[in-house]
Amino acid sequence: MAEQPISRFPIPELDDVPDDIRAMIDAVQEKSGFVPNVFLALAGRPDEFRAFFAHHDALMDKSEGLSKAEREMIVVATSAVNNCLYCVVAHGAILRIRAKNPLIADQLAINPFKADLSDRHRYMIDFALMMTTDSEAITDDDIAAMRGHGFTMDEIWDIGAITAFFAQSNRLANLTSMRPNDEFYSMAR
Repeated sequence: MAEQPISRFPIPELDDVPDDIRAMIDAVQEKSGFVPNVFLALAGRPDEFRAFFAHHDALMDKSEGLSKAEREMIVVATSAVNNCLYCVVAHGAILRIRAKNPLIADQLAINPFKADLSDRHRYMIDFALMMTTDSEAITDDDIAAMRGHGFTMDEIWDIGAITAFFAQSNRLANLTSMRPNDEFYSMAR
């Protein structure tokens, strides 16, 4: 199979990126064994790279509130609605690892309404999908319902903020035609 480009936009040589960005790329490569293509696709725009990953990490690396697996569930379900191949595949792999469940990512990506979810996760995903497709219709009653299902205001904010951040990420990935790394497909299967 011929090598496919990872983006329709130019990818800089790693020796040409700023030292701080190179250090981030090196660190993720050391941890995962490869460089996720999103790092390479954004490396040519250093200010945006830094802002993107700072915002990503602020949302996805929290230890309070939603679990890391729950955060990934939101990404996979909403990215599927946004037809983002990169995020569904990459975050699907991360979800399988964090949830210790080889089925959940595919279920959420293909049909979240039939996914094997707890009640808590059903409410969370339904709210995230509403944010994805009909955010202008969210009312105080929807927030109250989420509170009634046991979500804190911070957790509700995080569901919305993760959904909004990945709507942007999905659109950038689609603009660039960002290709998921082959490594993601087989992780935690």
